[in-house]
Amino acid sequence: MRLLVVEDDPLIARSLHQALTPLGNTVEGFARHAEASAALRHDSFDLILLDLGLPDGDGLTLLGELRERGDTTPVLILTARDGIDDRVRGLDLGADDYLAKPFSLAELEARVRALLRRSQQRSDNRLRLGALCFDPALGVATLHDEPLELPRRELCLLEDLLLHAGSITPREMLENRLFGFGEVGSNALEVYISRLRKRLKDSGLRIRTFRGLGYRLEEERE
Repeated sequence: MRLLVVEDDPLIARSLHQALTPLGNTVEGFARHAEASAALRHDSFDLILLDLGLPDGDGLTLLGELRERGDTTPVLILTARDGIDDRVRGLDLGADDYLAKPFSLAELEARVRALLRRSQQRSDNRLRLGALCFDPALGVATLHDEPLELPRRELCLLEDLLLHAGSITPREMLENRLFGFGEVGSNALEVYISRLRKRLKDSGLRIRTFRGLGYRLEEERE
Protein backbone atom coordinates (compact mmCIF):
# COMPACT_ATOMS: atom_id res chain seq x y z
CA MET A 1 0.00 0.00 0.00
CA ARG A 2 1.08 3.57 -0.65
CA LEU A 3 0.72 5.86 2.37
CA LEU A 4 1.12 9.62 2.66
CA VAL A 5 2.26 11.08 6.00
CA VAL A 6 1.65 14.81 6.46
CA GLU A 7 3.50 15.63 9.69
CA ASP A 8 5.84 18.53 10.54
CA ASP A 9 7.46 16.96 13.60
CA PRO A 10 10.56 15.16 12.19
CA LEU A 11 10.76 12.70 15.09
CA ILE A 12 7.12 11.61 14.74
CA ALA A 13 7.41 11.49 10.94
CA ARG A 14 10.49 9.27 11.19
CA SER A 15 8.79 6.99 13.71
CA LEU A 16 5.76 6.61 11.44
CA HIS A 17 7.97 5.77 8.49
CA GLN A 18 9.92 3.17 10.48
CA ALA A 19 6.74 1.60 11.87
CA LEU A 20 4.72 1.43 8.65
CA THR A 21 7.35 0.67 6.00
CA PRO A 22 8.25 -2.82 7.34
CA LEU A 23 4.57 -3.77 7.07
CA GLY A 24 4.90 -3.73 3.31
CA ASN A 25 3.88 -0.13 2.71
CA THR A 26 5.52 2.59 0.66
CA VAL A 27 5.53 5.69 2.87
CA GLU A 28 5.97 9.22 1.52
CA GLY A 29 6.03 12.25 3.75
CA PHE A 30 5.62 16.02 3.66
CA ALA A 31 5.88 18.57 6.45
CA ARG A 32 3.95 21.43 4.86
CA HIS A 33 0.37 21.98 3.68
CA ALA A 34 1.44 23.29 0.25
CA GLU A 35 3.68 20.28 -0.49
CA ALA A 36 1.05 17.75 0.54
CA SER A 37 -1.66 19.56 -1.41
CA ALA A 38 0.45 19.51 -4.58
CA ALA A 39 1.24 15.81 -4.15
CA LEU A 40 -2.43 14.92 -3.67
CA ARG A 41 -3.44 16.79 -6.81
CA HIS A 42 -1.00 14.88 -8.98
CA ASP A 43 -0.78 11.46 -7.35
CA SER A 44 -2.89 8.86 -5.57
CA PHE A 45 -2.45 7.12 -2.22
CA ASP A 46 -4.17 4.31 -0.35
CA LEU A 47 -4.21 6.14 3.01
CA ILE A 48 -3.34 9.59 4.36
CA LEU A 49 -2.07 10.17 7.91
CA LEU A 50 -2.73 13.85 8.53
CA ASP A 51 -1.45 16.16 11.27
CA LEU A 52 -3.65 19.19 11.91
CA GLY A 53 -1.03 21.70 13.06
CA LEU A 54 1.08 22.40 9.96
CA PRO A 55 3.50 25.36 9.73
CA ASP A 56 1.84 26.89 6.64
CA GLY A 57 -1.78 25.94 7.16
CA ASP A 58 -4.33 23.77 8.92
CA GLY A 59 -4.65 20.06 8.20
CA LEU A 60 -8.43 20.43 8.29
CA THR A 61 -8.21 22.83 5.34
CA LEU A 62 -6.27 20.21 3.41
CA LEU A 63 -8.88 17.60 4.31
CA GLY A 64 -11.69 19.92 3.17
CA GLU A 65 -9.96 20.52 -0.18
CA LEU A 66 -9.54 16.78 -0.65
CA ARG A 67 -13.20 15.96 -0.06
CA GLU A 68 -14.50 18.94 -2.06
CA ARG A 69 -12.94 17.57 -5.23
CA GLY A 70 -14.39 14.11 -4.58
CA ASP A 71 -11.22 12.38 -3.36
CA THR A 72 -12.34 9.56 -1.02
CA THR A 73 -8.87 8.41 0.07
CA PRO A 74 -9.12 7.26 3.72
CA VAL A 75 -7.74 9.85 6.17
CA LEU A 76 -6.46 9.18 9.68
CA ILE A 77 -6.05 12.41 11.63
CA LEU A 78 -3.10 12.63 14.01
CA THR A 79 -3.05 15.61 16.35
CA ALA A 80 -2.11 16.86 19.79
CA ARG A 81 -5.26 18.97 19.95
CA ASP A 82 -7.55 17.85 22.75
CA GLY A 83 -10.61 19.92 21.89
CA ILE A 84 -13.71 17.95 21.00
CA ASP A 85 -14.67 20.65 18.46
CA ASP A 86 -11.62 19.88 16.31
CA ARG A 87 -12.38 16.18 16.40
CA VAL A 88 -16.01 16.71 15.42
CA ARG A 89 -15.06 19.13 12.64
CA GLY A 90 -12.50 16.70 11.27
CA LEU A 91 -14.99 13.85 11.18
CA ASP A 92 -17.64 16.10 9.68
CA LEU A 93 -15.22 17.12 6.93
CA GLY A 94 -14.75 13.47 6.02
CA ALA A 95 -11.94 12.07 8.15
CA ASP A 96 -12.23 8.32 8.63
CA ASP A 97 -10.56 8.03 12.03
CA TYR A 98 -8.88 10.13 14.70
CA LEU A 99 -5.83 9.38 16.85
CA ALA A 100 -4.67 11.82 19.54
CA LYS A 101 -0.98 12.29 20.34
CA PRO A 102 0.81 10.74 22.08
CA PHE A 103 -0.25 7.35 20.72
CA SER A 104 1.23 3.87 20.75
CA LEU A 105 2.63 2.52 17.50
CA ALA A 106 0.72 -0.71 18.08
CA GLU A 107 -2.59 1.18 18.12
CA LEU A 108 -1.55 3.20 15.08
CA GLU A 109 -0.71 0.03 13.12
CA ALA A 110 -4.06 -1.51 14.10
CA ARG A 111 -6.00 1.56 12.92
CA VAL A 112 -4.04 1.70 9.67
CA ARG A 113 -4.80 -1.97 9.01
CA ALA A 114 -8.49 -1.41 9.73
CA LEU A 115 -8.75 1.57 7.38
CA LEU A 116 -6.91 -0.22 4.58
CA ARG A 117 -9.08 -3.29 5.09
CA ARG A 118 -12.22 -1.16 4.91
CA SER A 119 -11.05 0.61 1.76
CA GLN A 120 -10.33 -2.74 0.10
CA GLN A 121 -13.73 -4.05 1.24
CA ARG A 122 -12.18 -7.03 3.01
CA SER A 123 -14.15 -8.59 5.85
CA ASP A 124 -11.16 -9.15 8.12
CA ASN A 125 -7.41 -8.72 8.49
CA ARG A 126 -6.50 -12.38 8.20
CA LEU A 127 -3.83 -13.31 5.69
CA ARG A 128 -4.14 -16.69 3.98
CA LEU A 129 -2.22 -18.86 1.56
CA GLY A 130 -3.18 -22.49 1.14
CA ALA A 131 -3.48 -24.11 4.56
CA LEU A 132 -1.67 -21.23 6.27
CA CYS A 133 -3.53 -18.41 8.02
CA PHE A 134 -2.32 -15.48 10.13
CA ASP A 135 -4.50 -13.08 12.13
CA PRO A 136 -2.50 -9.82 12.72
CA ALA A 137 -5.02 -8.52 15.25
CA LEU A 138 -4.54 -11.56 17.50
CA GLY A 139 -0.98 -12.41 16.51
CA VAL A 140 -2.08 -16.01 15.89
CA ALA A 141 -0.96 -18.29 13.05
CA THR A 142 -2.59 -21.59 12.10
CA LEU A 143 -1.61 -24.35 9.70
CA HIS A 144 -4.31 -26.81 8.61
CA ASP A 145 -6.50 -25.09 11.25
CA GLU A 146 -4.04 -26.08 13.99
CA PRO A 147 -2.16 -23.44 16.05
CA LEU A 148 1.34 -22.75 14.78
CA GLU A 149 3.40 -21.66 17.77
CA LEU A 150 6.07 -19.21 16.64
CA PRO A 151 8.51 -16.90 18.46
CA ARG A 152 8.02 -13.18 17.83
CA ARG A 153 10.56 -12.78 15.03
CA GLU A 154 9.37 -15.84 13.15
CA LEU A 155 5.81 -14.54 13.46
CA CYS A 156 6.86 -11.16 12.03
CA LEU A 157 8.68 -12.93 9.21
CA LEU A 158 5.62 -15.04 8.44
CA GLU A 159 3.37 -11.96 8.37
CA ASP A 160 5.61 -10.10 5.93
CA LEU A 161 5.93 -13.09 3.61
CA LEU A 162 2.15 -13.57 3.66
CA LEU A 163 1.55 -9.88 2.94
CA HIS A 164 3.58 -10.34 -0.25
CA ALA A 165 2.59 -13.94 -1.00
CA GLY A 166 3.34 -14.77 -4.60
CA SER A 167 5.71 -11.80 -4.90
CA ILE A 168 9.28 -11.27 -3.78
CA THR A 169 9.61 -9.68 -0.34
CA PRO A 170 12.79 -7.56 -0.39
CA ARG A 171 15.56 -8.75 1.88
CA GLU A 172 16.18 -5.27 3.30
CA MET A 173 12.51 -4.92 4.26
CA LEU A 174 12.58 -8.22 6.14
CA GLU A 175 15.81 -7.32 7.95
CA ASN A 176 14.43 -3.94 9.03
CA ARG A 177 11.24 -5.58 10.28
CA LEU A 178 13.00 -8.30 12.25
CA PHE A 179 16.09 -6.52 13.52
CA GLY A 180 15.37 -2.81 13.33
CA PHE A 181 17.59 -0.38 11.47
CA GLY A 182 20.91 -1.26 13.11
CA GLU A 183 23.71 -3.53 11.93
CA VAL A 184 22.56 -7.03 11.00
CA GLY A 185 24.75 -10.12 10.72
CA SER A 186 25.26 -11.43 7.20
CA ASN A 187 23.33 -14.66 7.85
CA ALA A 188 20.90 -13.53 10.58
CA LEU A 189 17.89 -13.47 8.26
CA GLU A 190 18.77 -16.85 6.75
CA VAL A 191 18.63 -18.40 10.22
CA TYR A 192 14.99 -17.37 10.64
CA ILE A 193 14.10 -18.29 7.06
CA SER A 194 15.52 -21.77 7.69
CA ARG A 195 13.52 -22.16 10.90
CA LEU A 196 10.30 -21.09 9.18
CA ARG A 197 10.94 -23.47 6.29
CA LYS A 198 11.15 -26.37 8.74
CA ARG A 199 7.83 -25.39 10.31
CA LEU A 200 6.17 -25.26 6.88
CA LYS A 201 7.48 -28.67 5.82
CA ASP A 202 4.75 -30.80 4.19
CA SER A 203 2.36 -27.82 4.27
CA GLY A 204 2.13 -27.42 0.51
CA LEU A 205 3.99 -24.11 0.78
CA ARG A 206 7.60 -23.14 0.27
CA ILE A 207 9.87 -20.13 0.71
CA ARG A 208 11.98 -19.53 -2.40
CA THR A 209 15.24 -17.59 -2.27
CA PHE A 210 15.99 -14.98 -4.94
CA ARG A 211 19.63 -14.12 -4.39
CA GLY A 212 20.30 -10.42 -4.15
CA LEU A 213 16.58 -9.68 -4.04
CA GLY A 214 14.69 -11.45 -1.26
CA TYR A 215 12.27 -14.31 -0.63
CA ARG A 216 8.90 -15.43 -1.93
CA LEU A 217 6.26 -17.48 -0.11
CA GLU A 218 4.34 -19.58 -2.63
CA GLU A 219 2.35 -22.72 -3.05
CA GLU A 220 4.24 -25.79 -4.20
CA ARG A 221 3.30 -27.14 -7.58
CA GLU A 222 3.51 -30.80 -8.54
